[in-house]
Amino acid sequence: MSEHVYKLLELTGSSTTSSDNAVQVALEKASATLQNLEWFKIQEVRGHTEGGKILRWQVTLKAGFRIED
Repeated sequence: MSEHVYKLLELTGSSTTSSDNAVQVALEKASATLQNLEWFKIQEVRGHTEGGKILRWQVTLKAGFRIED
């Protein structure tokens, strides 16, 4: 088993559906250009409201991708 090194990046995903979907959107977009994306940690959840209704979820997360050997 080899030792691993990870690079961290901060992402913010948004969704009109849910906070979970906002995370999924961020990870899918990042995965399109990054290899070895392996984990994430939620930093902040916020949203936009109007008239007492949630219009958009925004989730900021730290994502780690493994640096290749």
